[in-house]
Amino acid sequence: MANQEQKKPQVLDLLGGKKKKKPAEQPSPAPAAAQAPAPTQKKHTPSAPKKEALDLLGSQKKRPKKPETPAPAPKSAQQQVAEKKAPAPKSAPAPAQQPKKSEAPKPAAAPAAVTGGVINVKAPVSVAELAAQMNIKPFKLIAELLPMGVFANPSTSLDGDQIAALCEKHGFSYERVKREKGAGVKAPVEIVKEPEAIAPEEEPEDHLKVRTPIITVMGHVDHGKTSLLDYIRRTKVVAGEAGGITQHIGAYSVDHNGNILTFIDTPGHAIFTEMRARGADVTDIVVLVVAANDGIMPQTKEAIMHAKAAGKTIIVAVNKCDLPAADPVRVRTQLMENDLMPTDFGGEIECVDVSAHTGAGIDDLLDLLCLQAEVLELKANPKANCRASIIEARMEQGKGSSATVIVQSGTLKVGMPFICGPYAGKVKTLFNDQGKSIKKVTPGMPAEVSGFLQTPNVGDELVEMDNERAARKLSEERQEELRQQRLAAPKRSRMEDILAMMGDGNQKAVLKLYLKGDVQGSVEAIKKAIMDIESDKVECQFIGASAGPISESDILLASSSDAVILGFNVKVESNAVKAVKREGVQVKIFSIVYELIDQVKDAMLGLLEPETRETILGHAEIRQVFKLNKGKAAGSYVSDGKMLRTAEARVLRDGQVVFDGKMSTLRRFQDEVEEVKSGLECGIRLADYNDYEEGDIIECYSLEKIKQTL
Repeated sequence: MANQEQKKPQVLDLLGGKKKKKPAEQPSPAPAAAQAPAPTQKKHTPSAPKKEALDLLGSQKKRPKKPETPAPAPKSAQQQVAEKKAPAPKSAPAPAQQPKKSEAPKPAAAPAAVTGGVINVKAPVSVAELAAQMNIKPFKLIAELLPMGVFANPSTSLDGDQIAALCEKHGFSYERVKREKGAGVKAPVEIVKEPEAIAPEEEPEDHLKVRTPIITVMGHVDHGKTSLLDYIRRTKVVAGEAGGITQHIGAYSVDHNGNILTFIDTPGHAIFTEMRARGADVTDIVVLVVAANDGIMPQTKEAIMHAKAAGKTIIVAVNKCDLPAADPVRVRTQLMENDLMPTDFGGEIECVDVSAHTGAGIDDLLDLLCLQAEVLELKANPKANCRASIIEARMEQGKGSSATVIVQSGTLKVGMPFICGPYAGKVKTLFNDQGKSIKKVTPGMPAEVSGFLQTPNVGDELVEMDNERAARKLSEERQEELRQQRLAAPKRSRMEDILAMMGDGNQKAVLKLYLKGDVQGSVEAIKKAIMDIESDKVECQFIGASAGPISESDILLASSSDAVILGFNVKVESNAVKAVKREGVQVKIFSIVYELIDQVKDAMLGLLEPETRETILGHAEIRQVFKLNKGKAAGSYVSDGKMLRTAEARVLRDGQVVFDGKMSTLRRFQDEVEEVKSGLECGIRLADYNDYEEGDIIECYSLEKIKQTL
């Protein structure tokens, strides 16, 4: 080590000469220079002579530059650093040499000057393309983009604002070039619309074919609508109905002497008014069932109104003619009172006497329906765009959302994309009214459809779309519209609500409900029936209402909202049972509509605290005050009414109440008594009150709690 260190100064002395002393005065680089060579020399001892030779060569090259820029003595460590930095001085002259090459294309800049310094490019454009337009190097533009927060390379795309900023720096004016129609990065917005419905009258005659008539059976509850249809179909539909009442819509096909008839059975109960209205809208012929022993009832009148409003043909079936109390003539008279003139009396309304029990007259009814269908000349285009009405919708475990539909036009096929309300879907399976799998459904025929992403609403229309992409696009647009409508609805802040509640002394109690039903139609009908319960004191609020079994998520939602779950003909899932016990949510299951509504009314009354009614029993005047061992007693005279020991009492002084509380003692002479009537004297003590004065009036009264009414 020592020998090597001694050799270095000799070589350096030959190179540096007298100028070696200047860097030697610097204390900081000296130790670095002494330490740096040590490890290198240990590992590579033979390389030391080579470094000395390089130093000699390097020093000869650097000699001409010394007079211009004085440099420190070339120590070995500094040389290593210089060698690492050697590329920098080599690349540094490059810009000095490049202008020589760039001087050649300078004439090319002349055309730009001829155009008045205007650059016409279509944004977006790359850095290299813009630099070529400006006749400069791309790296200059890259350096100018850094202060703008853009880390670019020659292939980076620039937008219009960035191009304008760079052009302004270099004295150019930038004119934006509009892209041609249909060109550019952004594709034109595709507008998807629902296919328009074409009326049969507007279709070419050769495209139309006779379709199956749609017949709706209406009437009052328990007048035999389902029994009549049951006899026609030779099945027992009523047996499956709870309480013998139809509580949702069913659609069935019947073959009568080669003629296919589609029947829709609607509930007759009053709460299903909307369901009957939807049935009358879809149907072609209305069969009004009237019991011969009961005559026309309130729901019968409603059915007549719906049928007339829809402009449908009405045929009256006078049922239960086999009963001894049957009076078909009286029924016809009542029809006349409701502006339905039977043909027996010279009118246009056909009336048929039938019996669902014996089957009498049913064939005549079917013949009349077939004849009426021929008269109406019902036709549809089976090749048109398919449209079907949702008669019923439900959520079934393992199958998902399904719906009962009746095809109005076109042909419903498996695999067909569709839009129904705000949701898109694709027909997965089709089943007829007998539960058999089918591939297509023609106009006028009912079917059960699966493939809905969400359970549709009863009354929605299923419309065929060209493809799934168009269906999804239209679904997204409709859902966005619904979302915007919800957001646009004015909402009051919570503070305003609180202030309003404070200002309103008659604030209503709220009963929160969560309704689950077997089918969507029943859910809507029950919800409407509950909302129609009029009350100035209690308000029913639904946090949810849908079809399907009661799930764990329903329990959690009801728990967070402090609501009661009402189930109608549904089951509770096993996970939900555990959640009910854990969350303490009240779940009530019903199979009869009447019981559910009555239970809701009782719950509404339960929210109301009983009213307290005060009844004045009598008055007594204090005439003398007695001092006792424990307090005082008032010797009183009962002026009117009576005094009861178990009643409430207050002391009135100059018309002001000075005490109000319980009566503790009532004496007649020395005896404790329960009652003292008018005109008698008595001794009275009121709880712990002792501030009696002569002339005070003791008023005796009773409090009675009375249940409130809705």
